[in-house]
Amino acid sequence: MKVLFDQGTPVPLRRALPGHDVTTAYEMGWSTLVNGELLAAAESAGFAAIVTTDKNIRHQQSIAGRRFGILVLPTTDWSKIRRNAARVAEALAAVRPGTVVEVTFDT
Repeated sequence: MKVLFDQGTPVPLRRALPGHDVTTAYEMGWSTLVNGELLAAAESAGFAAIVTTDKNIRHQQSIAGRRFGILVLPTTDWSKIRRNAARVAEALAAVRPGTVVEVTFDT
């Protein structure tokens, strides 16, 4: 799956997602794009999923009908994400076009 990490998503997470083609917004030169522009750019570039820590994205942007889905992480804290990397990978597998999936952590 072609995955885009939004600003704030810890880059080391890519190592916990084997089999996925992970790129960051920064690597794409998109670090200054605002949400609507970023979503349009990601869709045009053929990304299947965006991983973000922006918990408000579902209220700020409509992704119904988009060709990608969004996975929302509950934190930017790499230590918490690392402990829950398997849960993140499982949630990413559940992302479908036009949907927002929010992953939760016990700790």
